[in-house]
Amino acid sequence: MFIRSRTRGLLLLLLSLASALAQSPKAPVADFQDVAEKAGLKFEIVSGDKESKKYIIETTGTGVAIFDYDNDGWPDIFIVNGTTLAQTPNGSGPTNHLFHNNHDGTFTDVTEKAGLRSSGWGQGVCAGDYDNDGFDDLYVTYYGKNRLYHNQGNGTFKELAEAAGVAGTGKEWGTGCSFVDYDRDGLLDIVVANYVDFDLATTPAPGQGTSCMWKGVPVMCGPRGLKSAPNVLYHNLGHGKFEDVSKKAGIDKTSGHYAFSISTIDFDNDGWPDIYIACDSTPSILYRNNHDGTFTDVAVVAGAAFNEDGREQAGMGSTVADFDGDGQLDIFKTNFSDDSSTLYRNNGDGTFTDATYSSGLGLHTQYLGWGTMFMDFDNDGWPDLLLVNGHVYPEVDKYKLGSDYQEPRILYRNSGKGTFEDVSNAAGPAILRKASGRGLATGDLWNNGKISAVITNMGEAPSLLVNQMSYPSHWIGIKTIGTKSNRDGIGARVTAKANGRVFVDEVRSGSSYSSSSDLRVHFGLGTATKMDSLEVRWPSGLVEGFEAKVDAINAIKEGTGKAVIASKAAGVAK
Repeated sequence: MFIRSRTRGLLLLLLSLASALAQSPKAPVADFQDVAEKAGLKFEIVSGDKESKKYIIETTGTGVAIFDYDNDGWPDIFIVNGTTLAQTPNGSGPTNHLFHNNHDGTFTDVTEKAGLRSSGWGQGVCAGDYDNDGFDDLYVTYYGKNRLYHNQGNGTFKELAEAAGVAGTGKEWGTGCSFVDYDRDGLLDIVVANYVDFDLATTPAPGQGTSCMWKGVPVMCGPRGLKSAPNVLYHNLGHGKFEDVSKKAGIDKTSGHYAFSISTIDFDNDGWPDIYIACDSTPSILYRNNHDGTFTDVAVVAGAAFNEDGREQAGMGSTVADFDGDGQLDIFKTNFSDDSSTLYRNNGDGTFTDATYSSGLGLHTQYLGWGTMFMDFDNDGWPDLLLVNGHVYPEVDKYKLGSDYQEPRILYRNSGKGTFEDVSNAAGPAILRKASGRGLATGDLWNNGKISAVITNMGEAPSLLVNQMSYPSHWIGIKTIGTKSNRDGIGARVTAKANGRVFVDEVRSGSSYSSSSDLRVHFGLGTATKMDSLEVRWPSGLVEGFEAKVDAINAIKEGTGKAVIASKAAGVAK
């Protein structure tokens, strides 16, 4: 994690506090309540010892997925769990949890029934239908062998990672993951971010070396001082089999990075999915798709590797959206404490500009950010930002190092003018509640146009944030169903027009921090009561226009719309 001088850190802290006070709205703008316990999300998320963190494996926490596993039209929740350094009898350790949506504001824990009970150092998760059978599957990363849960279509899952060739060697520490059809052959591939080459037997104890100290206090070691690990790309061969093509695809050429979260993004709008990876204490990665099964890391030349000072940051989570309505997808990244988060504005020419301070997001430098998602909480048509925070060093409380181990969430409201306002103090008690948060996934859990959020918290139960405030604004939801493309339509670019505005997003699996949000695209529409147009560019290259209803979830099936002439840039899948 990133180390900075105390003087600069304190200066940024004072500036952020002054700016935050100046921007605090007087009237409530949202009413986010944590309804997790009432909704039935009752279990403890485990990640090492509660009181102290001797090793870095105990600090990174876990992710969460929002996905509809039984195809009943109501998103369900899967939460990854970790474990402890203490040995537990086989099968008795903490387990992951799957919660079935009961359609009434509550969930039922169906983990055992679904065959998903599993213990270990769980980390991240992504959802996608890798065999195109119409039911979304799960890929879960671990410190150890990763797991691929095939959805049987009857409410149960079968673990097939070894048979499919995606388990890994057991020595890797997987973090973020994403299902992505990088070669556009209609089959979802898997990209995995690996953090460090970690070994308990050889990792120094707190205080043993410069990378095991923070502000003069002995803390757990890493990631600096530890060996990095290569990222992995698995190509889907069909028939339930994958091939490790990391070397063939050029993924392994980028080395020396501590990779955390993955967000897929067609940043140059050429119709081929690219891959952004937020990296801890090292430059972030932007793999540009070369259209021939290979990738090139262009993060440095594209302006997405460093901040505006030309300095690498300690990236944790990332999220993608067109925040300023110019039709280009932008990237937001959370970072370590004593630093700001980073907003990369897409210039539309294959490059990005750091717009963090010009957009008003250079605040709260005392917080350590993790999961983050663009989400239009008031459906005014401008994507807002939700951030989850929490420190990695419990020692910050004991030694009063300028941060707290448990930290509040942050909600930034998009002004629609290229800037954001911190509205955390006017957004309800669930935003201000302190926790050591990690994973975050968002989705329309009850198909009413309101975006809710699930957060994983270290050493306690998860949070389920539901906005109880109503707005007069309108919205639209899009569920893509591929035919020639992958069944989920992952990678499809959705462009909507209403009231003179253009809304753009893509269907993506995995994002935030080690998490996977609702695969359905959601746009707030403000005062618009009808759509002027809705266009989908499918991964297959087909571009279609569709009729769609406002204030409803619209199922869009490839091949059933009105064909639109595709731009030459979109190309044709091979």
